Amino acid sequence: MLRTFGIFRCLSRLPAQKRAYTTTAGHDVSKIRNMALVAHIDSGKTTLTESILYSSSYLSCSGSVDTGSTTTDFLPVERERGITVQSASIPVKWKDWTFNLIDTPGHADFGMEVESASRVIDGAVVLLDSVEGVEAQTKGVWQQLDRYDVKTRMVFFNKLDRPGASVVNSLKSLLAHRFHAKPTILTLPVASFDPQQYLRGEPGVEGLVDLVRWNVWKWEGEGEPTCHPLPTAVEDLEQFPLFPSGHPIVPHLTEARTQLIENLSMCSEELMEYLLELPSSPSAYLQIEPGRIMPHLRKATLKNEVLPIVCGSALKHVGTQILMDYVGELFPSPLDVPHDVQPPNGPVRMLAWKVTWDAKRGWMTFVRVYSGKLNKQSSLFNASRNQKEKASKLLLLYAAETEEVDELPMGSVGVVLGLKHTRTGDTLVSLGKKDDEHVALLQAALEALTRTDPSVRVDIQEGQILVHGLGALHLEIVENKLRTEWKVNFEFGQRRVSYREGLGPGEPKEDWNTWTGEVSGKPATVKVPIEVRPLEEGEVGDPAWDGNLVLSPKGKPLPSPESIPTARLGAIGNGVATALSNSPHYTLPLTKVHVRIGEIPKDLGVSIATLNTATVSVLRSRIRSAGPGSVFEPYVHVKVSVPEKSLGNVINDLTENGGELLELGGDASSNFDGSEASAFSEQGIYVPPDWVSPSGSNQGGSGSKGTMKHIIHASAPLRQMFDYSNRLRAIAEGHGTFEMAVDGFKEVSQARKLEILKEIGRA
Repeated sequence: MLRTFGIFRCLSRLPAQKRAYTTTAGHDVSKIRNMALVAHIDSGKTTLTESILYSSSYLSCSGSVDTGSTTTDFLPVERERGITVQSASIPVKWKDWTFNLIDTPGHADFGMEVESASRVIDGAVVLLDSVEGVEAQTKGVWQQLDRYDVKTRMVFFNKLDRPGASVVNSLKSLLAHRFHAKPTILTLPVASFDPQQYLRGEPGVEGLVDLVRWNVWKWEGEGEPTCHPLPTAVEDLEQFPLFPSGHPIVPHLTEARTQLIENLSMCSEELMEYLLELPSSPSAYLQIEPGRIMPHLRKATLKNEVLPIVCGSALKHVGTQILMDYVGELFPSPLDVPHDVQPPNGPVRMLAWKVTWDAKRGWMTFVRVYSGKLNKQSSLFNASRNQKEKASKLLLLYAAETEEVDELPMGSVGVVLGLKHTRTGDTLVSLGKKDDEHVALLQAALEALTRTDPSVRVDIQEGQILVHGLGALHLEIVENKLRTEWKVNFEFGQRRVSYREGLGPGEPKEDWNTWTGEVSGKPATVKVPIEVRPLEEGEVGDPAWDGNLVLSPKGKPLPSPESIPTARLGAIGNGVATALSNSPHYTLPLTKVHVRIGEIPKDLGVSIATLNTATVSVLRSRIRSAGPGSVFEPYVHVKVSVPEKSLGNVINDLTENGGELLELGGDASSNFDGSEASAFSEQGIYVPPDWVSPSGSNQGGSGSKGTMKHIIHASAPLRQMFDYSNRLRAIAEGHGTFEMAVDGFKEVSQARKLEILKEIGRA
């Protein structure tokens, strides 16, 4: 993982967890839906959350991102910037369902928040801006859902009230980017109930036709929407009073429902057999009851055979109620996910998916209960850290507001107070106890941040505290939290990228891995069983070891130091991590080093602490004797999409800033490696006609056919890409988009090496 870091001077992926469930007496677990809203930044997740809270009567009026009055964006920095920087959980009661709803950030710098949420949800609503279609971070969050096997997803085509919005182009962008082979539109937008608006291409969405439930919703002004059942005979449909004579959508409705049901029947033999028995009447498909369609749609959704799509505008509350109905009908309950059957009073097992600090309540640990029932004052055991804990209080969190409860049943998402050692990603089971104190000094505050956000890393070099983050904005938020939440006084140094050093060419001394020293005033000698060499061509480093490869005595990759199971192997592993974190030559972390730990004698004659000290000492000596190695600089792969008139200027900017042009293309759906991505076929999919979105069919846009975009693939040094969003905005006049991916560390030339050494004060 490539990182940037900031220097602070003090003045005062995680593997997915195995899931196990039980039934819990007194709670209808089948009505729980653990779900998240995910999307690219500015797609409307927080606005949709507000609309859901308003529609469910939790709010008397919905807040606005623009005015900083939303429920889930309650941090000062979120309200000031108008963006979400942390996941917010809120339980929503809708009809007889309970949605444990998580609103997640869209900015790539806060992808770890989406990562954490993805571990505990059973379904996700992915929002698409209907003007832009699939964007960079849309693909990022989709891949995160893939990584944690969140199969059940629904797409919400948002912002259909904006000029240039298009259902058709949004649907085609899903196919072009290979999100799903069977996207299935469940609701058809009615841009206006006035046919003349379609001719003028006016933007808007005044109604929705629910193709499954076969009704039409109409929104008028600020009042509540009205729902009207549609006729089940074609001849009556033509006379339906809600649509004026000549409205273009009326003759299309029969075809739309027929295609939906026929496409769904491809996933269900039972539904296919039922359709074959129907009379060959034009109205036959209109007369099918929704109750006959819904079980097949739910089954196909749970199996990820179809991708349901609902349309609307969260800002105007259009489609929100329909979306919630479909989430309740189609998303899995905890009992629908593969689970182990356990006795009703079985032990508690839960995952801490997020940890945060609150000035009034202290440490707040967000948990998902996978089995048993958690009661307040329960004793717990942190299986990830071998620590005892105690749950003093249990809360349901309504964004910034809380409700204290006596228990959290299986399948629920809640907050536990009183846990002292638990970090994000830890597993907790029934048992124990321990205490700790928090002191609001810089190092304590930074340690707290690493508990709450695993993507923040802290180390100390030459008296300076280095804080590593995932981007410039991420570091700005870290700085803001330290100042506003922890009241820490410090200077924020220059933002830098993190360089790396390779192992030098020098040969080791004889018996270099033998350590001699004193323990309790007595001489001691220990031979540390490790072998060290540079990585050979074709060998791939382990991200858990910062691009190095560390093997166990059995020749298998060793897990990260904090996860090593045995004490002696852990002592050596932690010693290796410490030695590789800071070169004796340039003080840079080492990379591309191969370390093999040999068999550890049962009787070493020294303590675990001494073994750790010996490992650090001998490995540092080995690195020192090898001499200075090559210096490596982090690079990113940049994919830029720009209009033709800006193409030359964008290429010039990239090359002038050290970038290397890799590929030029004209297809925005090309793969990140520059190869062309073959879009999923439209065959067997219901694609509405262009006129359904009159504004989108008459205008260009990044999601439409009217604008020709060129794609640039380049590899560029990370140090030159800090402010690229501002540069691109100026060069492309606001019409360019880009995405970045890790391109690894690349060895630099001697001239560049000298520049880097001068930059870090080593030349």
